[in-house]
This record gives sequence, C-alpha cells and structure tokens, in this order.
Amino acid sequence: MRLKLLTLALALAAISLPSHGEDLLDAYREARANDPVLSQADASRLATGEGVDQARALLLPQVNASLSLDQTHGGNLIGHARSRSLKGTLSQTVLDFSKYANLKAAHSASEAQDELYQAAAQELYVRVASAYFGVLTSDDELTYAKANEDAFRQQYEQSDQRFKVGLSAVTDVYQAKAYYEAAKSQTIAAQNAVNDAREALAQITGKPTGDLKKLRDDLPMQPPEPADQDSWVKQALQTSPSLLAQKSNVQTAEHNISAARAGHLPTITAGVSYGKDAGWSDTNASARYHDPASTTIGLTLNVPIFSGGATQSRVRQSIYQRDAAADAMEAQRRQIVRDTLNYYRSVIAGIAQVESAKASVESGRKALEATRAGFEVGTQTMTNVLLAIQVLTSSESSYSQARHQFILNKLLLKQTAGTADLKDIETINALLQ
Repeated sequence: MRLKLLTLALALAAISLPSHGEDLLDAYREARANDPVLSQADASRLATGEGVDQARALLLPQVNASLSLDQTHGGNLIGHARSRSLKGTLSQTVLDFSKYANLKAAHSASEAQDELYQAAAQELYVRVASAYFGVLTSDDELTYAKANEDAFRQQYEQSDQRFKVGLSAVTDVYQAKAYYEAAKSQTIAAQNAVNDAREALAQITGKPTGDLKKLRDDLPMQPPEPADQDSWVKQALQTSPSLLAQKSNVQTAEHNISAARAGHLPTITAGVSYGKDAGWSDTNASARYHDPASTTIGLTLNVPIFSGGATQSRVRQSIYQRDAAADAMEAQRRQIVRDTLNYYRSVIAGIAQVESAKASVESGRKALEATRAGFEVGTQTMTNVLLAIQVLTSSESSYSQARHQFILNKLLLKQTAGTADLKDIETINALLQ
C-alpha cells in the first residue's frame, strides 16, 4: 500500500490538472498596460519624433517682435526724456544645406526609435511568456521537490521500522535519513524559486501573481514553418526591428556627416524688418519726435572662412560616429543570424527532447516500482531505491522544463525574425488549461 501511494504521488506531480486561474493572455494584457519598459520605449519614440518638428522649424519663417521704452532723467532743467521703439522682423532660410541635412538626420533618428519601439513590443511577448512559464516551471519543481521529500521521508520511516525489528542494518536508516534531509533542503530552495518567479511576472504585469493555468498534456510537437533555417535567417535580416533600427542609425550618421560638411558652405537668409520710433520730453517740446515707420527687405549672405578648425573636427567626428554605427549594425546582423539559427535548431531538437523526457518519466516510474518491490524481497538495496526516487523526480523535472522551453523557443524564433505578434500569444494561450 505504501508503494502504491508513493508511486501515485510522484505520478500526480507531472499531471497538469485543470485550472481556473489566470492565463497567458490575461498576463499579457496586464503587462501591455503596466509594463514600464514598454512605456519607456514609447516615451523615447515620441521624444525623438519631436526632433523632426524642431529640425523642420529651422527651415520655416521666423518671426520676432520687440517693444522698448526708455526714460532718461536729465535734472530739473531738462526733466524726463522718454523714447519708444517698436520693431518686427521676419526671416526665412533660403539656402542652408546643414539644416536640410539635419532634418533628414532627424527623420532617420525617429525611424530608428520607431523600430526600437516595435522591438520592445515584440520583446514584451517574450518577457511575459518567459516569466509566465518561469512560474509554471518553478511550481512544477516545487511539486517534484515535495514529492521527492515525501518519498524519502516514507523511505526513512520504513527503514527505521525495519531496523527496529531487525530486518535491516542501521546503515540503511542513516542513508535514508541523509537523503530525506537533503530533500527537505531542496524543497525550501524550490519554494524560494517559486516566490522569485512570481515576483518576476508581477514586475512586468504590475500586479500580484495568482494561480496560473498550465500546459495541457497533448502538446502539438510541430517543427517551425517554413521548415528551412535559411528562410528564417533571410526573413530575420529583412524584418528584424532591432536590425532595421541599426540601419536607420547608420543613415542618421550619414546625414550628420553631410550637415557637418555643410559648415564649409555659404548660407543665404531672406529678411523683412519693420521699425517705428518715437520720443518726448516733459520740459522740451522740440525734443518730441515721431519717426515714420520703416520697412527693410533684404538678403544676407554668410560665407564661413575660418572657424579655428572646428568645422573640420565636426566632420571627422561625424565620420567616426558613422563608422561606429556601421560596426554596431554589423554586430547586430551577426547576432541575429546566430540567434535565428540557434532558436530554429532548438525547436527542432526540442521535439526529440520532449519525447525523450516523457519516455524517461515513464521508465522512471516503472523502475521505481520494480526497485521498491525488489527491496521488499531483498533483491535490491536501499541505495538502489533512493537512487530510483531521485531518477524519477529528475526525469519529471526535465520533462517539465523541456515542454515549457519548447514553447518558448518557438516564440523566440519568431521574435528574432521580427514576426512575433499577438496571435502567437493567443496560440500559446490555447495550449493552457
């Protein structure tokens, strides 16, 4: 009877029982509304976008107006003299290549931030799913640890009883107790891991983590579509938002070079000014005047001749920054190729890993049952029983991790390729129960 209870406890540890708790889609909705990382990316995107308006504003008409009132005290004989000046100016850039280049650079910088926001949005899918399955994995680990502890406890109690009636040596008692104490320590560590995993999910969603739905037993073990790693690499190089952002950064740097080089070129500005002056005195009526309004229209040509080498330095600096951006883009490209191949191969390997882990669990259960039965009749040792319990719980743990990682690797593959979207979360959510 004791053997059947132990085997049943370990078997139940691997079963994903129906749950009415929160699912992955619920967690994603909370994260979409509360995640500060995504909000920060959105704020950065909007802030950088304002640079386009600011750069364009320098190419639009600039209007200024001023009014000044002055009073001069000249003593009792002269009294107070006052003057008033009203001026208005309108200026318009006619030719300034640096401003045009800066506007192009602002557009490229804004496009880079748009892509980075898209990358952050896709990264949120992965972060939520990783944290969600991190909770499920740690919950399973705790279940297995408790089952392991319970099995070792019962084995220790049985050994102690057998020793007291003279059916076994005291060595068996000490050995079983050592395994039992170690199992209790593992349970404590597993509980801490559960607590941390739940906090990790709460950090993203902004609310405490409750009961979560688990993966159902019959997972569809399908390879990536298309089943060709080169196609995935090609797709990633075309649509990865992080790589597209790096390309926009290179374009921004190119425009900055043009803007710096334009510092050697002349600029032309058109201007219109309007002015009207008046003055009066308390004691001298002849000091009063009202000048007629005057309007001045003209063009200003500014030719840079020498700026102490600052312009040449800015050109060199911009070139270095362009080279750095190009190197960053190449590094990103290589990383994307590596990650895409890695996740593709991980999905393919994951199919076999899940099947192998599942077979290991079934074999481990049968082995434990047979070993326990052999121990009862004296053909197996205490050490064999304890090792069989460890093998089974280790297999249960590997099976749980392989199932969860398989689902995550498929999502990571799509995220690396830049094609992850809400439908992927909905597809994974349909696998929960």
